[in-house]
Amino acid sequence: MATGQPGEAVTFVVHHRVQAGDAPRYEAWLQRIVSQARTFPGHRGVSVIRPEQNAGDLTFTSVLHFATEESLSNWINSAERRQLIEEIAPLLRSGDQIEVAPGAEFWFTPGAPGLDQPPRWKQALLTFCIIYPLTLILPLLWRPAFIHWPLLGGFVLSNLLITICIVTLVVYLLMPWATRRFDAWLTR
Repeated sequence: MATGQPGEAVTFVVHHRVQAGDAPRYEAWLQRIVSQARTFPGHRGVSVIRPEQNAGDLTFTSVLHFATEESLSNWINSAERRQLIEEIAPLLRSGDQIEVAPGAEFWFTPGAPGLDQPPRWKQALLTFCIIYPLTLILPLLWRPAFIHWPLLGGFVLSNLLITICIVTLVVYLLMPWATRRFDAWLTR
């Protein structure tokens, strides 16, 4: 399956090219399969990249995150997923196209099948541009709380709170937005 280290988080990328006119039915099905995936142990979240409003190609890209290869394998091989894929197959133009990637490379997964990942230097630069400002701003935002509650201002606890905020903002909000916003530059 993936080539990451044992116990390393993995990402499951699914590309579905939907038949013209079937996008609303696919969206309803997508909500069901995402809800089902969330019930599986080791599931860590999902992002869906939808096609542009007026795009001729209706490719939906779903990026699912799992804690380990084993938890991902349990989802991929589950009867629930198999049944849902069989149900949606008639709406798909090119079947259930999947990829598995170890680690954090999921942020830079191309939005369409057949495209290469961006060069590592672009991945590093974009990641730096997102994380560096947060490392400057978040300690300043937390400072009033650290002053008001000195227990929170201790070295370990203050760094823990700031790191949790940075990771949450990066994973759930900023990197998904940045990779969509800078897609043309990343894939050029």
